[in-house]
Amino acid sequence: MQTKQRIAEKLTLAFSPQSLEVLDESHQHEGHAGHRPGGETHFRVYIVSDAFDGKTRVARHRMINETLSSELAGSVHALAIHAKAPGEA
Repeated sequence: MQTKQRIAEKLTLAFSPQSLEVLDESHQHEGHAGHRPGGETHFRVYIVSDAFDGKTRVARHRMINETLSSELAGSVHALAIHAKAPGEA
């Protein structure tokens, strides 16, 4: 299973998002720290979930980082997070 797919599955199971987009941006980081041939090192996540309602930005990021702890400890070098509750701009 590809890292992108694994990230999407874990976030879906953990947060039942109303919307989720996982982008592999590894190609934009060629030659930078953490990049490896074959990519799958740099990701951006856009997620909207009721689970984030009333949570601070830091708390939301912590929730996602905990969910993806094995990926962050392994193959994922960077993860940009855009986590919103429904109705937030």
